[in-house]
Amino acid sequence: MDFSLLGKIFQGFGTLFDSPMNILIGRVVLIFLGMLLVYLGKKGVLEPLLMIPMGIGMTAVNAGVLFLDGGKHGTLFLDPLASEPSHLMNILQIDFLQPIYTFTFSNGLIACLVFMGIGVLLDVGYLLARPFLSMFLALCAEFGTIATFPIAVACGLSYNDAASIAMVGGADGPMVLYTSLILSKELFVPITVVAYLYLGLTYGGYPYLIKLLIPKKIRGMKMPPAKKMDKITSGEKLAFSVIASAVLCILFPVAAPLFLSLFVGVAVREAGIETFIKLIDGPILYGSTFFLGLLLGVLCEANTILNPKILLILILGITSLLLSGIGGIVGGYIVYFFTKGQFNPTIGIAAVSCVPTTAKVAQKSVSEVNPHEIILPLALGANISGVITSAILTALYVTLVPMLK
Repeated sequence: MDFSLLGKIFQGFGTLFDSPMNILIGRVVLIFLGMLLVYLGKKGVLEPLLMIPMGIGMTAVNAGVLFLDGGKHGTLFLDPLASEPSHLMNILQIDFLQPIYTFTFSNGLIACLVFMGIGVLLDVGYLLARPFLSMFLALCAEFGTIATFPIAVACGLSYNDAASIAMVGGADGPMVLYTSLILSKELFVPITVVAYLYLGLTYGGYPYLIKLLIPKKIRGMKMPPAKKMDKITSGEKLAFSVIASAVLCILFPVAAPLFLSLFVGVAVREAGIETFIKLIDGPILYGSTFFLGLLLGVLCEANTILNPKILLILILGITSLLLSGIGGIVGGYIVYFFTKGQFNPTIGIAAVSCVPTTAKVAQKSVSEVNPHEIILPLALGANISGVITSAILTALYVTLVPMLK
């Protein structure tokens, strides 16, 4: 096995063992120190308003170190030393939205802010209650994200463009935006517009896909009562968010900002910091969503939208979403047969991210046949897993695709 190649793929580990011994030890210590600060903030020993974000940030920034140009080590969080200030001032033009674009959009920050808002809305207890089931369904529901890549390449798109449009199958707008900003700067506007337009189709299109692939009798089946499980405490959810953030950042530091954004939202929710919950769930989430839509609209100039690749992108986007929906349902059927008919395969469609839309679609489709059957808890578990797996696929594409050139 080529360990140098593994170090390039999992760059958090690669930079860790490529560092001098004192840096290696320092990073490991700071990762665990960050976890300790989160724990002490949660317990009220230290000020949670400061320690929760500081601790999880410390964990992520020391985990998410990657190789930069020239083999140097660095992170994608910030550069404390401003470089070429005259050039920076020149690009901050007086055009209406240029500062917002420069500081929040062109660097993917707005995707991270939206993802942070999503994190505050997530109750990871649904995932932790049945982690293996939820993750299996989520992996199946990434079928479109994976299968569309070779299809797009076969249709003539570059690897970068193919990866960006394939991410539409994850049904997660911030992921598509983040991937296309890094890999397909020339096409990120139409790809992102297509992604957000098509996310609306999950409301209208997926119910028909469910009816087509799942017979009414199975769709309305009564599942046996779930085994009583211990209640997942807020402390366990908080621990999960911190550990998952650290692990994913060290595996895929190129997407570390996304992982940090998602799990800091979860951490704030589970720590019960009402001030931050209201801030992230209100001004940050809705403000980011507003400016995301506004900037996408302003960027839709004719010269951009009339690109001859747009029709192909439209077709590939809907193909990716369709295949992901089919993959999720197939995953549901696999569990259905494995459990000898004691699992409703409709739940599989919820594993396509788009929180909480697809979970609601699954429940509504079941309720139309059997109003007394509640599958929403299982659907939300798969749904939340879908968010995490789509972030992982984003990291894999952003890491691996440049190596294919």
